[in-house]
This record gives sequence, C-alpha cells and structure tokens, in this order.
Amino acid sequence: MSFFHFDTQAVKRVSSISKTDFQTDHYQKQRPLVISDWAKHWSACEKWSFEYFKQKAGSVEVPLYDNRKVTAKYSYNEPHHHMKLGEYLDLLQQGSTNYRIFLFNLMQQVPELQNDFDYPKDLGIKFLKKVPFLFFGAEKSSVLMHYDIDFANIFHVHFAGKKRCLLFPPSETKYLYKLPNSLKTHDGIDFLQPDFDEFPALQKAKGYEVTLAPGETLYMPEGYWHFMYYETAGFSMSLRALARSPIRIGKAAYNIGVMRHTENLMRKIAGDKWINWQKQQAIQRTESNI
Repeated sequence: MSFFHFDTQAVKRVSSISKTDFQTDHYQKQRPLVISDWAKHWSACEKWSFEYFKQKAGSVEVPLYDNRKVTAKYSYNEPHHHMKLGEYLDLLQQGSTNYRIFLFNLMQQVPELQNDFDYPKDLGIKFLKKVPFLFFGAEKSSVLMHYDIDFANIFHVHFAGKKRCLLFPPSETKYLYKLPNSLKTHDGIDFLQPDFDEFPALQKAKGYEVTLAPGETLYMPEGYWHFMYYETAGFSMSLRALARSPIRIGKAAYNIGVMRHTENLMRKIAGDKWINWQKQQAIQRTESNI
C-alpha cells in the first residue's frame, strides 16, 4: 500500500546488479533503482553512527535547514542556523528539532572519513569524488520537494533510521507547481498530505516511492524530483556523477552560474513580492497543463 497519496509505483530492488544491466535498464533509461548490497562492504556501514560522528567531528560547525516558508530574508539555499555537530546530534536523537543537515561535505573537515567508503567502478559511472555530501534529519522531519542544481546522477546511501522517498521524473514537472527560476515546488504543498482541491494538477503526476533501510542505496537519475521524509532520525550520504547529456550539463552550469545569482538579486530588489509572484506563476503555469 502506498505511503504517499500519489500515483506511484515501487522502485525496483535488487541485491546487486551487473554493469550491463545497470547501464541498459537504469542509467540509459533513467529509471531509479535500489541496490541493497552495493555499499555493505564499506567499513562506514559498520563504523558510522551518531556517536561516531560526535567523537570524530562533534566540534565542527554545521549549517542547518528547516521547512519554514520561503521569504526574501534568506538567500537561495542559505542555512537557517548553525550549530556544533555534537550539539545538533544530541537534539536529533532526542527528537527535539526540525533542523536538518543538507548537502554537507564533512570529509573536508575530517578527511579520514574518506577511508570508510569507496567509489565502485563496476557500474561504468565516473563519480565526482570531491563532493560526498551528508544528510541528517530528525524523526518526522522532511526535505522540500526539489531536484538537484547540478543534474547529477545520485547514489544515495542510507546508514541509519528509516527514510521514505517520493520521486518524480523530469517528465512530471508540468504537474508539480514548479517555481520559475527555481529548483523547488510551491511551498504551500504538503507532500505528506497533499490538498488536491487547492493543487489539482498533482493528481496527474506519476512517480515512484521507496523506503530505505540502513545499508541500502537508492540510485536517483539526473533531474529527478525528490521529497525525503525521515520516519525515524537518520542520516545518509550521496555520491554524485555528472549528467549524461551535454544539454543537461549546460543546464547545470546555468543553474550554478546564473539561476541562483538571479534569484538572490531578485530577492534583494523585489523582496517578498518576487517570492509571491513565483508562487502565483507556479499555479497559473501548472494549471494551464490541465
């Protein structure tokens, strides 16, 4: 039975997969996949825990995010707070915070962590080895629906807790109330309890869902929309590979070099009027598709 209230199918699961099958059935066709044993030989799967990170990096200051409404007060993807990692992990385990760690490269501060995992060569993927990002979330926290700025092919390795993932391929963008000049959807949408009367186009979107257990790896193809819900406190790491097509590599360069700077400029110039215009346009443009 579906956890999310959308038209979804389960992500295919395998314990392992050959390079040929991965390339043919998933990478070339851009279909998500869970590989349950892909990372289980890593020492990280044995060593990494909340206590281990507190010991190794408890004094490192980390950026934190929550799900407050978007306003012009913050720059695009600007953290909402900073805290020592050890203090944050205490709050996370107590269930007394909505803050999340998002896209954080802890290996820059603690290089020895890089010895705890590797970049598999058996799938024919060339990884971007300088950006192994970590993600932490407390029980019942969630990550806003978005797609990644660099259009990367992502291998999302889950280490602790229970995480539910809702995915939509790029073809469904027309139904998701995407904000202009943004990688996010209208922030009035609750993807756990969607209001189809207020946002009727959502009913047409067809996607995937999966629940990740520790040790499992989710392959998310480039440009996939994803909403992550931490059913229990947990953490994951994403390894990234470049987009397949030159067109998407060009879009990634535009997003990084132009889009986010334009967004920050418009927030400075127009303030919340710009944010409100984006939301209005998201509704008008999406509902013109139905």
